[in-house]
Amino acid sequence: MAFQKLSHIFTKIVFKQLRTNLFHIVLSAFFLTIGSFQTMAQELPKKPLVVTPENKADSITPVVVTPLIVSDTIKKDTLPETFKKALLEGKIKYRAIDYSKIDQKNKVITLYDQAELYYLDIELQSGIIVMDYEKSEIYAGRIKDSTGKYTQYPKFKQGSNLVEPDSIRFNFKTKKALIWNSRTEQGDIKLKGEISKKENDSVYFIKSARITTSKDIDDPEYYFLASKIKLVPGKKVVTGFTNMYIANVPTPLFLPFAFFPMSEKSQSGIIVPAFQDTRRQGYSLQNGGLYLALNDHYDLAILGDYFTNGSYGLRFQSDYALKYRFRGTLNVRFENLIQSERGFPDYSKTNIYNIQWSHAQDAKANPNSRFSASVNLGSSRYYQQSLNQVNIGSNLNNNLSSSISYSKTFNSVPQVNFSVTATHNQNTNTQEINMTLPTFQASVDRIFPFAPKDGIKKGLIKNINLQYNIRGENRIRTTDSLFFKSEMFRDARSGFQHSIPLSTNFKIFRYFSVSAGSNYNEVWYLKTINRTFDSDLNRVVTTDVNGFDAFRTYDFNTSLGTTIYGTFNFGEDKKWQSIRHVVRPAVSYNYTPSFEKYYDTYAMDASGRMQDYSRFEQGIFGAPGKNNSNNIGFSLGNSFEAKVTDKDSTKTEPKKIMLLSNLNLSTSYNIAADSLGWSPLRVSGGTNLFDNKMAVNFGTTLDPYAISNSGRRINTYNIDNGGSLFRMTSANMTLNYSFSSKDKNDPEKSSTQQGVRNGGREDDLFGTNVDFTDRRQSQFGSDDDSEEKIAEFFNAVMPWNLTLAYSLTYSNVNRESRITGNSLMVSGNIDITPRWKMGISSGYDFVQKGVTFTQFRFERDLLSWRMDFNWSPYGENAFWGFYIGVKSAVFSDIKHEKRSLPDRVLR
Repeated sequence: MAFQKLSHIFTKIVFKQLRTNLFHIVLSAFFLTIGSFQTMAQELPKKPLVVTPENKADSITPVVVTPLIVSDTIKKDTLPETFKKALLEGKIKYRAIDYSKIDQKNKVITLYDQAELYYLDIELQSGIIVMDYEKSEIYAGRIKDSTGKYTQYPKFKQGSNLVEPDSIRFNFKTKKALIWNSRTEQGDIKLKGEISKKENDSVYFIKSARITTSKDIDDPEYYFLASKIKLVPGKKVVTGFTNMYIANVPTPLFLPFAFFPMSEKSQSGIIVPAFQDTRRQGYSLQNGGLYLALNDHYDLAILGDYFTNGSYGLRFQSDYALKYRFRGTLNVRFENLIQSERGFPDYSKTNIYNIQWSHAQDAKANPNSRFSASVNLGSSRYYQQSLNQVNIGSNLNNNLSSSISYSKTFNSVPQVNFSVTATHNQNTNTQEINMTLPTFQASVDRIFPFAPKDGIKKGLIKNINLQYNIRGENRIRTTDSLFFKSEMFRDARSGFQHSIPLSTNFKIFRYFSVSAGSNYNEVWYLKTINRTFDSDLNRVVTTDVNGFDAFRTYDFNTSLGTTIYGTFNFGEDKKWQSIRHVVRPAVSYNYTPSFEKYYDTYAMDASGRMQDYSRFEQGIFGAPGKNNSNNIGFSLGNSFEAKVTDKDSTKTEPKKIMLLSNLNLSTSYNIAADSLGWSPLRVSGGTNLFDNKMAVNFGTTLDPYAISNSGRRINTYNIDNGGSLFRMTSANMTLNYSFSSKDKNDPEKSSTQQGVRNGGREDDLFGTNVDFTDRRQSQFGSDDDSEEKIAEFFNAVMPWNLTLAYSLTYSNVNRESRITGNSLMVSGNIDITPRWKMGISSGYDFVQKGVTFTQFRFERDLLSWRMDFNWSPYGENAFWGFYIGVKSAVFSDIKHEKRSLPDRVLR
């Protein structure tokens, strides 16, 4: 009993102590909570914040709620977990123009009028914001202005995701939200949903959603209406039943479900082909295939065409880039063309191809070495016969050229430069191909042997300098039919050329500049020729001789020149105040001795008549000269500039204008020649007129000697033969005039870039490009969808541009005295309205009396859509094409395209 009584007393004392401690804990917690809210209340503003330009930056007031912390002597805490957590996990920053209200009892913050709230990774802007930090919820919505119109729509941003709804309810603990009329943008895609539920940071469920690429998401030109969708920001959109609407009118286009991948990175996918029909190849599917986003540095597009008569085409295009290193594009195109039907007399089959490669190295990659490539080679008839032409005007190009080069600089003393280049030039009319595989060049920088290291190089001796150059080539001349066949390499010619130029320059009589120099050249060949008369064949036979052989030459040259300035003053009160004439006369002398030792003889026929020849004459660097060359050259350069009174009376200085930028005359006389010592006089000049908008260039050749009845020059001056002092043998003039309604030139059009790679012009005199693989590009350059431009629909000013090119060529070599070329080319574009554009490219050949290549182009900008029509009405390249489709790459397959193809005749 005594033990039980003692136990009862001990238990009573323990429970009493526990009740006392528990009372102290609760009481302490209560006072700590009151103290924390008192602290918070002291930090709140005493009146509503008013945002002004002076205090706007400092108007964000942080609200810090002190976490509840309980300390006691009990080692094992038996309190619930909710007592140990802070009411808020971070600082709150907020501001509002009208008022900021805090309800301490209900733990609610209310912000009104241009309200902003920042908490953790949440950024919220709205007309009204209510934050219940006891429930961990935020409410935001619109407010009405004085006219009763809703304004200040919420803008809710968490991380990188931005939502612009009518109202939102968000729990920042569970990360879930309910959103009414949400508006969000994922890349080019814009979504507006009636009710959205944010499940977590990465998943949204939206009911009755609009999907579009229009700029105006509330009143789009078109949209896809989905009954419900699942949105994973930055990754994908999965929808239920989806119907397409245009101008709020439902269309028959619908899908039971749809999937839209969304990513800032390129995505692989299928390219939908376009259906076409032609008179010669039948029906076709064109520009269909695959796009493969292989990685961040390169991609690959595989496109194909198929025609019902058996013709087909394949194209492989890859873009690659490595930041701060290089970038480039590779385009390989192949077409198998069939005309008519097998068994018919006009049946034909041919293969054509084209390879384009451009590579550019970043200047920051390596300052001492550089690699670049610009390749455009293939079948000579590719642009004339291709059924999938990027630019219909490319078939007017008659030359293809390529260049691949690598260069390196060795920063030694003296500096050494080294380069290896492969070149290609192809005439598409003659189908002749000239290539160098490769060209090797190296040079040692100039050395001044008599100049001090740190002194001034001045005078005859100190200016003496020399350098060393070497050039090696493997030159190939072939045709289309032999390209990359054994015959092509068999006929290759190789050689090396070494040169050491020695020169100096100095002044005499203060105003005359003198330069003098000498060149030593040594040429190495691995193949020479031998000519003999074959009595059995009764003709001269030329055979190749394999083996090393070389020749050496040298020459001497000097020149004397000066510059003369003359000014004609008319008075500062005159409109034309003065004219300045600059004259640059120069006399040069060049001497090259005879190198007869490198010449041999052969019998021309059975009679034994002998003829000289050099075994080096078929070499790529030519053969040494047999005769002495003792030439005196004369040249005279002129330029004329005027000072005129500026029309702007506020300017005190006169305006300088160029009257004639250059007028050059040049000729030479060979002292060693027995006859016909004077070479024809060449006169050329050029200038720019109308504020440099018109470029004028002209030239003519004047021969002082007469010609015989057979058209050969004779050693009789033309004036002594009953003619004038000079006989004009040729003349030419070109005019180029570009002007527009804008002061500044238009930016480079993206539509001309592919045409330039094809070998065409940068302007649109031969028409603009039509890239059938990507019709999102405008024919008239970059788009301008600014609101300011839309507002100018009724503006009387219509932007326009016009380009004129005139060419005139005269020939009189053999008394024919006729105009061999006389043509006028014109291209113009005009914005009829800010959304309607029209352009034309055409011309007239006055010699052939016919219209040149002509193209009409029309385009209607439909905001999110584009509609265009391209028409070449006549000629071998008669063509028309119509297109209407969505501009955005996301919905680029939503289009209608119809076009005709030129009736290609395979040759």
